[in-house]
Amino acid sequence: MRIAILFGSEMGTSEAVAESLTDELSSHDVSMQDMFDFDPADLDPAHFHIIVCSTYGDGELPTGAEPFFARLESTRPDLTGLRFAVFGLGDTVYGDSFNRGGELAAAHLTARGATQVGDHARHDASTLIRANDMAREWVATLPLPGLGTRMTA
Repeated sequence: MRIAILFGSEMGTSEAVAESLTDELSSHDVSMQDMFDFDPADLDPAHFHIIVCSTYGDGELPTGAEPFFARLESTRPDLTGLRFAVFGLGDTVYGDSFNRGGELAAAHLTARGATQVGDHARHDASTLIRANDMAREWVATLPLPGLGTRMTA
């Protein structure tokens, strides 16, 4: 099974997390792409998708993810059978908009028929926990061959 890691970033933190996940999953067939350059038509239900998404402004998607989700909404593909997991980034200093980017990403995909699996990770930049460290621990819990069996659908 191919693992496709897609990241949406504003300042580069999501890209750094995606790189850590790519390294952590190096024993698998894994690819990493910026959502800005990724066409929703290339979402393949035969692959497992990991979405790494930051939050920008007042709880919006980051600039790097906006074109992807705009194309997803305009083309409205049927994503039935597509499985994905989300690693969101945010800061609790921003209250209600904390980690909203990852939540919006998940909502867009599930609205098209995709299924979110595993725990929705929500990194908090206000903690001492590094996003890359949290991501490496989180990915081990995903239902991927050789990684783990815990699954929350």
